[in-house]
Amino acid sequence: MIDSESLLAAYDDQLRTDAETPNAVSVTRHGPLRLVTFPGGRGFVTYHDLGGADAPAIRRLVPEALAHYRADPGIGRVEWKTRGHDHAPGLHEALLENGFTPGEPESIMIGEARLLAVDVPLPEGVTLRRITGEPDVRAMSAMQDEVFGEPVSEEMATAILRRLALDDGMELWVAEAGGRIISAGRLEPVPGTEFAGIWGGATREEWRGRGIYRALTAARARSALGMGKTLINSDSTEFSRPILERSGLVKVSTTTPYEWRR
Repeated sequence: MIDSESLLAAYDDQLRTDAETPNAVSVTRHGPLRLVTFPGGRGFVTYHDLGGADAPAIRRLVPEALAHYRADPGIGRVEWKTRGHDHAPGLHEALLENGFTPGEPESIMIGEARLLAVDVPLPEGVTLRRITGEPDVRAMSAMQDEVFGEPVSEEMATAILRRLALDDGMELWVAEAGGRIISAGRLEPVPGTEFAGIWGGATREEWRGRGIYRALTAARARSALGMGKTLINSDSTEFSRPILERSGLVKVSTTTPYEWRR
């Protein structure tokens, strides 16, 4: 087994680059920050690290980054992605001062794909498949919005379809019962790295605890191995973290999104 320190180092070195934002419309560098614009008027702030910045420097960086997005009327919201292991004195306070609201912390999970690629029995009547067609993608996106307590967003479904059209290796997987999507998630191989990410995992409440999410994860891990990816990463809620830990993934840090809305 690879130790957690090595996994975290691989995460920082391989994933905290432009590889993190493959479908960006634009990326602007501002000091240590990468100010990313995604389709649909969404801004995203990330970085490899903050370059040893102290609290006064960070207090200046936050409004400077926000000014970049305020200047573009097409940007309606901005996410600042923080990581628990970063040296970032005063960042939480600076984000709050500038109108950002923290979301729920998630666990950064990493492990070997082979540990996930196991046979998982499904409940009777449940099937798995990879989807590519627009009606399926819109149904999947609507289910995920509902599970996460968000309004159903045609904008998000359109962004996913636009990403699929790039044919960059992203895969969408769903579980169905009675012709209805009950669980879903995507696989994102990261070019030039050992990693593939598993994202967007969502299962309808009445189907949880029956191995469906684990089976979907196993299907994505097998596909990742077929692409030559040996490591899996995921930002996991408390619903999925225990499942991934039982499969051998390790919590190496945490990530908390902070969101600003115009």
